[in-house]
Amino acid sequence: MKIGVNMTLSSQSIDVAVLAHKAESLGFESLWLPEHPIIPVQVTTRYQGSPDGAIPPSMRDIADPFVALARVSAVTTTLKLGTGICLVPERNPLLLAKEIATLDHFSNGRFLFGIGAGWLQEETEIMGGDFAHRWSQTREAILAMKELWTKEEAEYHGTFYDFPPVRSFPKPSQQPHPPVLLGGSARNVLQRVVAWGDGWLPIRVTPEEVKMGRATLDALAAAAGRDPSTIDITIFGQASKRDTLQRFAEAGASRAIVRLSTTLSDAALTELEQMAAQVLS
Repeated sequence: MKIGVNMTLSSQSIDVAVLAHKAESLGFESLWLPEHPIIPVQVTTRYQGSPDGAIPPSMRDIADPFVALARVSAVTTTLKLGTGICLVPERNPLLLAKEIATLDHFSNGRFLFGIGAGWLQEETEIMGGDFAHRWSQTREAILAMKELWTKEEAEYHGTFYDFPPVRSFPKPSQQPHPPVLLGGSARNVLQRVVAWGDGWLPIRVTPEEVKMGRATLDALAAAAGRDPSTIDITIFGQASKRDTLQRFAEAGASRAIVRLSTTLSDAALTELEQMAAQVLS
């Protein structure tokens, strides 16, 4: 099983280049960064990751993942670069396609496009997304970006995005494009993965749920005439426990991403070493 590491960078973090160089030297396969362009001061949306539904302070100070991953790419050679996750409805797909293609081009094909549709309604709406139809909007954005990545002259005509023939360069190094991994456990997420994605990126799931998800993906892919082996499962945000990760591998996951708890000091480098000893040796 491939093992990556995810972390949250803030204005107080140590240099991500230092963290990335260390992660690569220890043998981690990938590094993943989250996204929240803004956090509204007044919200009614509950955060599912805390008992009281409150948004944790750590989410108020999150660096842009694409700028940070570009820095990571400059000091590494094999470490894959992932968004965990990119909030697609909050971005313009023409600009996002350009950013991703540029990063993938200059990193020699190392980008992994973890995506989500967002859970914080107030943020989505401030950023211009249609929260009620955010997955439909996400689908259109991905389809539009695939056109931009794979064609010399691309156009798209949909409900949320509509543009005439345009040229967008550079193209990604990966062919036909970087893998699109759909995050979350929404009701139709597995159907969406098979229809227009390349993998499933769930968080807060059990090995049993992954096993069921793998069986469902295989059945859906076969029914759609798609090779099930082209769809992988990446388990996101796990603790550094070898036995648990082994259970996920046996359930059908091909990658697990373990979480670094801090990036605020050199203690993060020590923690990376400890995590590597637990899950990579």
